Amino acid sequence: MDNLELGLIGNCSISALVDPQARIVWSCMPRFDADPVFCALLRNAQDGRGAFAIELQNFARAEQRYLRNTAILVTTLYDQTGGVVEITDFAPRFSQYGRTFCPMMIVRRVRPLSGSPVIRIRLEPAHDYGAGVPALTFGSNHIRYVSPQLVLRLTTDASITAVLEQTPFVIERDVTLMIGPDEIVPEAPGEIGQRFFGETRNYWQDWVRFLGIPFEWQEAVIRAAITVKLAAFDDTGAMVAAMTTSLPEAPDSERNWDYRYCWLRDSYFVVAALNRLSVTRTMERYLHYIVNIAANMRGGRLQPVYGIRGHTDLEESIVSSLPGYLGMGPVRIGNAAYRQVQNDVYGSAILAATHMFFDERLDRPGNEGLFRRLEALGEMARAVYCQPDAGVWELRNAVRIHTFSSVMCWVACDRLARIAARLGLNDRAHYWRGHADVIHRAVCENAWDAKQQSFVESFGGKELDASLLLLHELGFLAADDPRFAGTVAAVERQLKRGDFVFRYTQKDDFGEPQTAFIICTFWYIDALAALGRREEARALFDTLLACRNSLGLLSEDIDPANRRLWGNFPQTYSMVGLINSAMRLSKSWEEVF
Repeated sequence: MDNLELGLIGNCSISALVDPQARIVWSCMPRFDADPVFCALLRNAQDGRGAFAIELQNFARAEQRYLRNTAILVTTLYDQTGGVVEITDFAPRFSQYGRTFCPMMIVRRVRPLSGSPVIRIRLEPAHDYGAGVPALTFGSNHIRYVSPQLVLRLTTDASITAVLEQTPFVIERDVTLMIGPDEIVPEAPGEIGQRFFGETRNYWQDWVRFLGIPFEWQEAVIRAAITVKLAAFDDTGAMVAAMTTSLPEAPDSERNWDYRYCWLRDSYFVVAALNRLSVTRTMERYLHYIVNIAANMRGGRLQPVYGIRGHTDLEESIVSSLPGYLGMGPVRIGNAAYRQVQNDVYGSAILAATHMFFDERLDRPGNEGLFRRLEALGEMARAVYCQPDAGVWELRNAVRIHTFSSVMCWVACDRLARIAARLGLNDRAHYWRGHADVIHRAVCENAWDAKQQSFVESFGGKELDASLLLLHELGFLAADDPRFAGTVAAVERQLKRGDFVFRYTQKDDFGEPQTAFIICTFWYIDALAALGRREEARALFDTLLACRNSLGLLSEDIDPANRRLWGNFPQTYSMVGLINSAMRLSKSWEEVF
């Protein structure tokens, strides 16, 4: 786990991270943001509690892969005497009785392939963030793990005694282990496990079949698409930033944050990726989550981040019962960013919702009623575009007028003008175009540094940050505007370290940043493509692809010196960046055929 060599399984209700030896080391139930049932990822390496392991005696090596075009993970363990065992992990997801069946359940199928492998099943769930151990009851084919907030049931055709006492045994036949809700399973575990496996495999392969993908880098895009899909919480449509909390952005940096929530700043990039992939159902559910957030905003203001149920209170605290990833605490739950003022959120919400007015594929297109609700966000953007805030990077003790926040306020007014024109509301289109022009002028007058020939990160400032790479993407500047080329050149000079782009390089509350934020390098790639530097962009894109872990996944950050992955995992923002850049850079199908 020292380089985030982890695989993700899930079903859009729950998820789990599996290490290279098939240990489930992280899983929150019954939702992404709940108390982790398995939390070994944030324990010391010598402390195996909080894991679901299938250990092979005399272990020699392991191989791991995804079943093609699925979220089903296959781990093959080899012992020193020729014994081989295969472990197939998945969370069931398929259509049943006219609706999607995605229970709070993980299925593990263990199959001996050769020799006489000896395994030990070690199932040790926890509660209260690793502080508590569940009470046990058991029957002839099940074990119940009883915690104050949740009761889990393991149903299996393995020996209950072997599981309870963690006794090693020779595995001579297939074994199925299903851990999920405290409900009686009406079929034999092997039969239901086989059926769930087949249905889940078919679901994912059918889902992939209808993706819109580029000609090049198809395997990488498909894996990224599945990963982004797994970050969607079906019940509300929310998209979490990552499945984990407190994986540090850099070693011993204390930049440890809980990312199991939904950031509005991510919404445009996620929606754009889903749109390009033709994943319209997930996109539409996410859009309606955002619209519902906007309809219920408190005091006329949007928060930067919300819970996956749409809840607003994400009070941050430190958990003392877990030492942290590789012992690098603290472990935080909640995120104090929900209290911050970030003025870019109004533009982010409107920009995402704009798709509802222009995409004819959606079941529930935008109408005048929705437009009127979005206008309330636009009025907020108009009012705050020149007010200081914490900025897109959520600086905790540095408030100023951030250029990106002001640009996103321009985006809010600009897109409202376009939506109004689409709806034939010419007076409102004129109204919002006028406000967009005012904000555009203000940004150009206050955030342009003639000496550097670049826009800067705050009004009257001198520093740069990577969000300036988005000035063309957001439509604020044309690609051939010399100010855009100048800004990209300045970012290259100040923020690029080797092949990677930092968010910013100046000291913040925790000192100087040590790692690069992966999405920023994708933004740089897109900016190069917009400037016509396509071959440079393609070469750098291939470099980033090579930085994924062995299963094709990316975290939030990367060390530019040794290319080690850091930060919460897998990071939706990073996977979305991969998708969007691949779509831009790939040769077209027509060019090849």
